[in-house]
Amino acid sequence: MDGKKMTESDKLGMVQYCQNKLTDLSQENSNNLYKCSDFLLLQNISALRSDNPILFIATLEELLERDKQREKDGFPKKIKIERIPAGPGKFIIIPSTEESKLFHDSFNPDSDQKEKTGGQGKGEEGDIIAEQPLEGQQGESDGEDAGGGEGEDHGVSADAYEYGKKLVEEFHLPNLTDKGKKVAVNKYVYELSDKHKGSGLILDKKATLLQIIKTNLALGLIEDPTDIDPTKLIISPQDSIFRILSKEQQRESQAIVFFCRDYSGSMEGEPTKVIITQHLMLYSWLMFQYEKRVKTRFILHDTKAKTVPDFDTYYKSNINGGTKISTAFNLISKIVAEENLARDYNIYIFYGTDGDNYSDDNEDLVKEIETALTFSRRIGITVARNGWNYYSKQETTAEKHIKESDLLNNAKLLRMFALDAKDYDEQTNIKAIKYLISE
Repeated sequence: MDGKKMTESDKLGMVQYCQNKLTDLSQENSNNLYKCSDFLLLQNISALRSDNPILFIATLEELLERDKQREKDGFPKKIKIERIPAGPGKFIIIPSTEESKLFHDSFNPDSDQKEKTGGQGKGEEGDIIAEQPLEGQQGESDGEDAGGGEGEDHGVSADAYEYGKKLVEEFHLPNLTDKGKKVAVNKYVYELSDKHKGSGLILDKKATLLQIIKTNLALGLIEDPTDIDPTKLIISPQDSIFRILSKEQQRESQAIVFFCRDYSGSMEGEPTKVIITQHLMLYSWLMFQYEKRVKTRFILHDTKAKTVPDFDTYYKSNINGGTKISTAFNLISKIVAEENLARDYNIYIFYGTDGDNYSDDNEDLVKEIETALTFSRRIGITVARNGWNYYSKQETTAEKHIKESDLLNNAKLLRMFALDAKDYDEQTNIKAIKYLISE
């Protein structure tokens, strides 16, 4: 109004102008009351003038901020940040969402809804957001009990169970039909397992009939057991046998997995990456198969074998030395015997090497594997032939001696898969894992 104060008539005129403008807009297209210009006219908001759907996608920061507001409003978070190992100390951050589930007719959102670090900066999908060493967690040492600590305690992804489930679904990895020996756990169920005379919940007809026959035999009322007349039998109230609910302690399968690898100088580089990647996936698969009831032990060897406390040490350790593979299996046998692990655990051994071995150790290696087969449910050996030596395209020393023995004839317990570490890819990896774990 050129700096002049608006009068009442000016305000009424402005209102009338807006009403006329809205009427004109609606008359332009009676099938579309709202137009792009409505944002500018009514709310002073510029409308997006693009058919590109990417412009309407919210950023990860906006979605995480919205998720925080959901939590403040009393609702569970929807966004879950997952980390997939992508090399030494590297992770790929993958955001995902999960719908809340109902358990036993009550609302019980996933307890693992903690927001993980990372994934809140700029970058494209699939980019490595940050690099950091694997978290060194306290695990078992040489003097601790077997399997001291779950996989989470060794710096392995806390989502190993979910990762194992995805591996089974997406790559069609086999499921265990028989999970082996079971042990009592601190879980209880109520079953109709106890019997009670005279009263109860459900009449056990077979047991009741047997008790009636016993009573009549004792009374001398059955002369010929092959010719019984039911109309002449006397039935006592105490002959009725009922089944009643009883509190039963559940028994579940549990596993302990020994991850072993050669860490001599020839293993540096690609062979180590191949073995570590496989062992991570095998651990996740076992976590899913045994419902997270899996414990781990890590063993490294050159000419001598030793246990290490966590996955971080297991991955990063390297030494310039010779190779005696038998020492790793010998140490496993000692641990199993001293701690009586075979009594309560289903034992798995996954071993990785480049196949180089001292020639005078091969006979001992065969003997040690034979011993380990007596208490193991599966031994999986991966030979990642080193691309820079002459072994890359032919059988290595360890392969040759294991094949010459009769060990591989026991395919239910022992599997061996050889590959060229230089040509290693995801397809070869899945093929190897399927072979090592298939029944």
